[in-house]
Amino acid sequence: MTNDTSDATRPGASGTAAASVADALSAMILDELRPGERLPAEADLAQRFSVSRLTVREAVKMLAGRGMLDLGRGRRAVVRQPDGSAFTDFLTALLRNDPRGLFDLIELRIGLEVQSATLAARRCSRAGIVALEGALRGMREIHEAERDGLDPAEAERRFNAYDLGFHEALAAAGGNRVLSYLFEAMAQPLLHSFHLSRRGQDVRGHSPADVIAAHEAVLQAVREGNPRAAAEAMRAHLEETEQDIRTALEARLPVQRPRSEAGEA
Repeated sequence: MTNDTSDATRPGASGTAAASVADALSAMILDELRPGERLPAEADLAQRFSVSRLTVREAVKMLAGRGMLDLGRGRRAVVRQPDGSAFTDFLTALLRNDPRGLFDLIELRIGLEVQSATLAARRCSRAGIVALEGALRGMREIHEAERDGLDPAEAERRFNAYDLGFHEALAAAGGNRVLSYLFEAMAQPLLHSFHLSRRGQDVRGHSPADVIAAHEAVLQAVREGNPRAAAEAMRAHLEETEQDIRTALEARLPVQRPRSEAGEA
């Protein structure tokens, strides 16, 4: 019987047999299969990795938990299109357990979104501009509807959805798939940060109109194909967002300074 696994990936070499098979199976999927394709039969995988079918079954469940596979009753597992679901769970748990992690998220966003805006200004297609304009138009319309009497909670929910859509469209416009996956993964944590940012805006005397203006500056730079202006506009927006969140959290609990500031003191 042929064994395609190396000593490093042979079941039992490290951790449990199922975990070792999951690692080997993950490598096999990345090397040999495409999204939408089914795994080989359970018996074939058991023979390939020299383990029992039960061990294969447990390994497949592990990969499904990581978001690599879709399981169907009575059918072989299907390889999923990569997305950021596993990272979403990690970020959500992190922020739930420590609200100060929002500052870590802002630092991450500055790194990612300044680059995202830069790439969008260099590469954005007409379709990408249309997507950005649509999200910004939605933000304006909801802000106007709120002033005309739309329930504030509903207005905030819908405004934030368009806000998120703008940032996701910007990542897509840059043409970097990894950035797009990361923004997909950050969707729920971002919505939570938008909610806190709104509370900080209220305290600081700002409004959604200021957020709209910040997004307009980014869009204008992208339209003009000006990477430096796009990066500067995004950085300015996120620095304001950081201050909004700081203001909101200071009203609720003691807030430690971000590591970047602590290192400068």
